[in-house]
Amino acid sequence: MSELILHNYYRSSTSYRVRIALAMKSLDYSYVPHHLRHGEHLEPDYLAINPQGLVPALVLDDGRLLTQSLAIIEYLDEIEPEPPLLPKDALGRARVRMLAQMIACDIHPVNNLRVLTSLRALFGAGDEDVVNWFRHWVNEGFLPLEKILASSPETGTFCHGDTPGLADICLAAQVTNNARFGIDMAPYPVIARINAACMALPAFQKAAPHNQIDAE
Repeated sequence: MSELILHNYYRSSTSYRVRIALAMKSLDYSYVPHHLRHGEHLEPDYLAINPQGLVPALVLDDGRLLTQSLAIIEYLDEIEPEPPLLPKDALGRARVRMLAQMIACDIHPVNNLRVLTSLRALFGAGDEDVVNWFRHWVNEGFLPLEKILASSPETGTFCHGDTPGLADICLAAQVTNNARFGIDMAPYPVIARINAACMALPAFQKAAPHNQIDAE
């Protein structure tokens, strides 16, 4: 397969998700950083590639574009089936997608950089307000996620069984992002245990923010 091009930012949790998947699949790619705090994702050259001006964006070998981390990850899972990121059975796939979307669709969208920036610009929120906002929505999502994982017989070493998959990718990226905002993980022992199992794996370590070329 020809080399892929990943437009991303080291600290973006959605970019981190895609980097984990690429590492798990042992897929080579070119890393193109865009500093979100410096507005590089809004420059004309990048908007010509991705009109949405967000990261991550994956450019395929034929020049076609994929955005949205979950869509990118499922595409990678289809073109490179090993190791699988979704279970073989329909119910298992639905459960993994449910867990992943609890993070990717409920927690992350209200806590991403452009929302936090808008809180400051539109409503005059200060640093403490922004941190409290972030913590509130993480806790709103992690409380039910912890209960589901703790009570489900399908939960194993990872979110679903004993091999990492899509849900674990989202979980690990979110927990990493949480650390910057001082999220107390004590109320979430199962999430913390699964995250520790993820972070012991080479793919998760290789993709970690501090190991990227644009890390600060």
